[in-house]
Amino acid sequence: MSAPVTGEADSRTTTEGKVSTVGQEAVPEGGDSTDSEQSQGAHVFPVALAALGVVFGDIGTSPIYALRQCFYGMERVNPTPQNVFGILSLIIWALIFVVSIKYLLFVMRANNKGEGGIVALVALLNPWRAKRGSQRYILMLLGLFGGALLYGDGSITPAISVLSAVEGLKVAAPGIEPYVIPITVTILVSLFLIQKKGTGGIGLFFGPLIGVWLLVLAALGIRGIWLHPEVLAAFDPVHAIQFFLDNRESAFLVLGAVFLVVTGGEALYADMGHFGVRPIRLAWFALVLPALLLNYLGQGALILGSSGDATQPFYDLAPSWAIYPLVALATIATVIASQAIISGAFSLTRQLVYLNQLPRVNITQTSSARQGQIYIGSVNWILMFATIGLVFGFKSSSALGSAYGVAVSGTMVITTILAYFVALRFKWNKWLVLLLCAFFLIIDTAFLTANLFKVADGGWYPILAALLVFTVMTCWARGRVLLRQQLAEESESLDMLVKRIAQDQPYRIPGTAVFLTGDDMVPPRLLHHLDRHHVLQAYVLLVTVQTMDVPRVPATERLELYAVSPDIMRVIVKYGFMQGVNVPVALKLCHKLGLEFDIDNVTYYLGRETLIPSTDVVGMMRWRERLFAFLLRNALRATAYYQLPPEDVVELGFQVRI
Repeated sequence: MSAPVTGEADSRTTTEGKVSTVGQEAVPEGGDSTDSEQSQGAHVFPVALAALGVVFGDIGTSPIYALRQCFYGMERVNPTPQNVFGILSLIIWALIFVVSIKYLLFVMRANNKGEGGIVALVALLNPWRAKRGSQRYILMLLGLFGGALLYGDGSITPAISVLSAVEGLKVAAPGIEPYVIPITVTILVSLFLIQKKGTGGIGLFFGPLIGVWLLVLAALGIRGIWLHPEVLAAFDPVHAIQFFLDNRESAFLVLGAVFLVVTGGEALYADMGHFGVRPIRLAWFALVLPALLLNYLGQGALILGSSGDATQPFYDLAPSWAIYPLVALATIATVIASQAIISGAFSLTRQLVYLNQLPRVNITQTSSARQGQIYIGSVNWILMFATIGLVFGFKSSSALGSAYGVAVSGTMVITTILAYFVALRFKWNKWLVLLLCAFFLIIDTAFLTANLFKVADGGWYPILAALLVFTVMTCWARGRVLLRQQLAEESESLDMLVKRIAQDQPYRIPGTAVFLTGDDMVPPRLLHHLDRHHVLQAYVLLVTVQTMDVPRVPATERLELYAVSPDIMRVIVKYGFMQGVNVPVALKLCHKLGLEFDIDNVTYYLGRETLIPSTDVVGMMRWRERLFAFLLRNALRATAYYQLPPEDVVELGFQVRI
């Protein structure tokens, strides 16, 4: 990870004399404690209920379209009894192997102090200062590309989920088909419009509603199984093997549709930090998995008894009088699933921004009680237009099924690879980990390969979206490295600063000057200030905000103070990549270290660099330099990012050639 130019820094060792460290027990400036603590003892059941709405919304709504896609989608097979048993067997064992064993029992053990997700997994490898071309550097790029793939999923999931739910209206009223897309778009626009208001209040109902939804899934499934109990034979994996022997190439292609049943698996890992491992495992094994299995078996039983006429097997399971209530409940469930994906995109963006892999963006905290509830306007509107464009472009959930799966299957392959290296780092049993990961990788690769055959039919979209995001990330990270190198040429050591001031004393005025710096060098803006104005405040604080490779930094480790000279101090403020930054609040804690200054008489000096792309400086291709310059111009201003009072900020501008 490149060291930032202004504000954050890497964790390099400083040479100044360390004075002390301090924590902040009562000031909620940088996040909340890990929610997994709530999962202990008697709290595990209510937390498990709350987890239903956030963690299982995506995978819980897959029955609406997944099995239908296998028999009536783009890569369909004929709904013969042998094929029904084979596909049901594949679905059953995919849920067991991929979700239950891989994620719930294996990958969730690789957590970064309670946090999960592919970015947290990358951070466990600590690759940010690895040399370019090294194994850790390649793993970092691989993990970041996996994160980029999730943005494509973030726009497809709301589109296919809500559209598939609304399509249920055609079962009861075929004449309503022309209104399916307008109704879907109206629901989606409403969903994105309410994001800026926060979802804290609505979220209280998410868990119970998904709980009701899962119970309905189970009830519908039992109804279908009651009619054709022989469908239970699908638990025999021999049916899956025979399905491949009978269909061969068609069987492999339909794996792309079978994969839709596990597409929410990555969310289980990503949302682990919100609820803890125990509640998620309890909810999955006690309710979610049984409900899903019952519903898929019920749909299969219906297809067995319908001679292939059940083109909407999920809705056909319900009696005619229940179609409209079921569509309403399905719509609510898909909106909840979409909400979880959108919130996940916000969280992923914040992590990448704080790890300096994306430009700074405006992050709005929508809840004073929970750090995880945030809103990012730019991400919200991009997702909204992309989602609506997908609905108009593909027009049906069956067509969207061809685009869905490529992103998640790619991310799952990368998660398996990263989990292997993380397990080795933590010295787990090498041979056991190798066997497990090799087994999981075979399954993941088979799903990914099957999904890649859908590229021409829509799978190109998530790949294109991921490449665009990944290009932005690599240009931003590399550009900051080059920018820092250019600025370093105009910097000098702290010792040289002390000698400079001793030899040519500037005029001292009351107050405190704060210069944000990314390392233990004197920032160029301080030197420019001295050279041009020959004036300096009575106290000078060189503040470095470090984003650590952990989700949250404990309060007791928030602040460190180093003495450069009697009137120049270096302050290091540490945050995790799941926490927000507030420099003025952090500086209020300096008095606990014995550093007294008037917090109301502080001037913050920031640099505002104007980039000039140049072929004379070796670093990036010209188009990447221009892209980085564009990103830097449009990134959130440091004043807002560090929550500095605008009336106390002075910006010093200069040009830099890269």
